[in-house]
Amino acid sequence: MERLQKVIAESGVASRRKAEELILNKRVKVNGEIITELGVKVSEKDEIKVDDTIISREEKVYYLLNKPRGVITSTNDEHGRKTVVSLIGETKRIYPVGRLDYDTTGALILTNDGEFANMMMHPKNNIDKVYVAKVKGILSPSEIMQLKDGVIIDGVMTSKSRVKVKKIDKSTNTSIVELIIHEGKNHQVKKMFESIGKEVLKLKREKIAFLDLKGLNSGEYRKLNHKEISKLYVLAKEK
Repeated sequence: MERLQKVIAESGVASRRKAEELILNKRVKVNGEIITELGVKVSEKDEIKVDDTIISREEKVYYLLNKPRGVITSTNDEHGRKTVVSLIGETKRIYPVGRLDYDTTGALILTNDGEFANMMMHPKNNIDKVYVAKVKGILSPSEIMQLKDGVIIDGVMTSKSRVKVKKIDKSTNTSIVELIIHEGKNHQVKKMFESIGKEVLKLKREKIAFLDLKGLNSGEYRKLNHKEISKLYVLAKEK
């Protein structure tokens, strides 16, 4: 059972707030009965009409994409650039869960399930995101500790993270660093390194929770299965 306004919003008829207005304005019927109060729950068997037009109940879909460099994390782009949605052959109205920068590659989930998307993005649910960054310079022990304990970006302290220096190349003065966070602030990883004076030269998100990119080349995607989706819900609720 799901809330009526949520079902209307996910059908694409209106936003959640607009759906609530439709209900309060007596423009929604469930099984022929006009609904005038918020909070009513419906099942898949119920017939829902908005202005006497039956709304379609889309099947939920979930994709894992290995996002290439130079692709916009958006549903469309006014400048005509390629978007992550355009890489997936899906007729349903899907959207990315969170975002990766234009020049950042790696794991990205796309879905038409708003509740799932909100669950995955909310910091309180502590869904780990594993990044591997190539940075200019070699990190000192104190800089590593700063990243682990949290740094201030945009006036806000980040949560604790896990940090591992995987490789150091003294000849090019670069380091390969694994950073595990569960937040998703705008440009967070780049800003975290910037806060300790390190420039990110290349960035990839290698994992979201237990989902990795094995078997997916750049630009390829696959559907998540029911077991994976259920496991993500369990992980979020454990936190």
